[in-house]
Formats: sequence, structure tokens, C-alpha cells
Amino acid sequence: MLQNSKYDNFFDGTSPQINLVEPIQNPKSQIQNRVTWTPLHAKIHRTIRSRHLFERKEHLLVAVSGGQDSLCLIKLLLDLQPKWEWKLGIAHCDHRWRTDSQANAQHIENLAKNWGISFYLQTVEMRDLASLQSEAAAREWRYQVLSAIAQEHNYKYVVTGHTASDRAETLLYNLIRGAGADGLQALTWKRSLVDGIILVRPLLEITRTETGLFCQDLQLPIWEDFTNQDLKYARNRIRQEVIPYLSENFNPKVELALAQTAELLQAEVEYLEKAAQALREEAMVGRTIIPSETPDQLLRLNRRVLQKAPIALQRRVMRQVLQQILPVAPTFEQIEKLTALITAPNKSQTDPFPSGATAIVESDWITIKS
Repeated sequence: MLQNSKYDNFFDGTSPQINLVEPIQNPKSQIQNRVTWTPLHAKIHRTIRSRHLFERKEHLLVAVSGGQDSLCLIKLLLDLQPKWEWKLGIAHCDHRWRTDSQANAQHIENLAKNWGISFYLQTVEMRDLASLQSEAAAREWRYQVLSAIAQEHNYKYVVTGHTASDRAETLLYNLIRGAGADGLQALTWKRSLVDGIILVRPLLEITRTETGLFCQDLQLPIWEDFTNQDLKYARNRIRQEVIPYLSENFNPKVELALAQTAELLQAEVEYLEKAAQALREEAMVGRTIIPSETPDQLLRLNRRVLQKAPIALQRRVMRQVLQQILPVAPTFEQIEKLTALITAPNKSQTDPFPSGATAIVESDWITIKS
């Protein structure tokens, strides 16, 4: 529980803007250490508290690229730090995608020094550069790096500057690719990265327009990433072309509307996943697999139990099963192929899955064999 402080009235939305001036550790810095309390500070404070994103005195590793979203995030957390007593650190990942990437990293390090907080830099090894040219591969590498830094330096949370705008773009991107509700829920507020390390996104109710205005008002030195303008990337086309078109022709608040849809789907997906897990456990009760006698059998599911459930839960059970036996995420076609066995005639079976496993109907059971 947070103790009352002189800022509480402001955070509750009942006090006007307050300006506090702190000592400048580096007079040559482009950024003044002035704490300007704004409605955005109040909003993020309430979001962190109401959603229980993290508590007082926690260790937070903040991912900072130098763009407006991550600069807005770190400045908000720095300004709230006296109230919450966090230990803050900044991590920067250099993909070597741009000729100015080293200068970008130096810029972030200078900011961290000016703010008096720890700075951690990880640069892609030249031998790994070729394998990290896609957005997905780069994202996976970043999360691996951030998790490793957090574990090594005792940070419980990795904090990123994803916004409502990112959430809207992710929902559209996944919708175009044919994702279900799990993909459309887009970015979540919190999720586990590795054991003991939690990813948190406190800005999911803030748009990119708001972070830009915040940085402009506080004169934060944004480092522009020119790759964000490259339309060869699908996400950039959604950001630069699709969202503006939808905003102009359909809904001027389309980003917030899509982010709200993602928020609603997140709660529904969480419920359905738990219901599917309970159904899967019920369907596996009473299975008579003896490993020494049936070494090729991976698991069995009772069809009578599954037949009583709605198709939405049937599909989720089969997806959970396939996630156990496949090396990659199952496709819609693979899930449908396995779901069809719930009502298929006896002795029906699937073609082999990529792992080599097959599923066959044996009376009341679906047996998956290696």
C-alpha cells in the first residue's frame, strides 16, 4: 500500500499542474531535470496502482530505444520514482540495422548518466546479424536480451513503451493474417518472459499522439528511427497508411477503439483458456495408458466428454494438445483436423503432424501416437 504524499491530490485529478526543479547533474545535457507534473503522470500512476502492474520498491528494467514512446515511459517512471521508490535501470538493444545505431546507443547512455541510473547495452554480434533481419526474429532476440539482463542484475520487471497505437496496429496485423481471438487480443498488460521475470506495458491506454505531445512539451530529445518510415515493413504500412485511412474515413478515434477491442478480447481469452484446460483435464481422466506397454502413445482424450462441449472449447483443447506435441505453434488447419476426430467414425485418423505424431479414433477415445 502506498503512503499518502504531497502528490496524492494531483494523482487523483484534483490539483493543478506543479513544477519542481531538481539539480542538473550534467549542465551540458540537452535535457533539463525539471519535473513537470501533467495529467499523463496522474493517468499512469492510477493505471499502475489499479492494475497492480508493480508495487513500491520493485526493480524495473526499462527498455529504451530513444523514440518518443520509450522516452515518454522512462520520464514518467523517473518522475514517479520518488513516490514509488523503484530502482530503475535502462536497457538498449542495438540491432545494427542503421548506420546511426551506435550513435543512438550513445545518446541513450548519456541520458541514463544524466538521470543517474544504470545503463545496459547489448549489440547484435556480426555473426548473428543475418539471422535477425525480420521483425519477428529481432523481437525475439530483444526479449531474450532483456530477460538475460534482468536476471543477471536482479530486475523483476522488464518495462516497455508499447502504446494503444501499437495495440491497434498489432490487432489489425494479426487480423489480416487470419488470427483468432488469441492473436486479436494483441498486446497484454503483463506476461511472463522467463522464470521470475515479468514483462509489463504501462502505456497501453496512451496513444502515440499523446506520447509525442508529452515529449514535445517537456522537450525530451527524441532519436528518430528512419526505419519506421520504411514501407517495406507491414507494420509501417499499417501505421502510415491503414490507420490514417480508417481514422479519416471511419472513426477518428480508431486507435482507441481497436485497443478497447483488444482489451475486451484479453479477458475473454483468459476465461476460455482456463475453461479449455479444465475440459482437457476432464477428457484425460481415466485414460489407461501404461508407458511400458504402449510406448508409442503420447496421450488419449475421451470423445464423449469433448462431444458435450461447444466447438469453441473443443478447438481450444485441441490447440493446447498440439502445442504439447508440435515444435511450432499449430495452424488452424491442424487444429481443425484434430477437432474433426471428436465426431468422426471409429478408426478414422489424421495424416502425420510435423512432429511425426498421428491421431486415431479408437472407440470413445482419440489416441495420439508418436
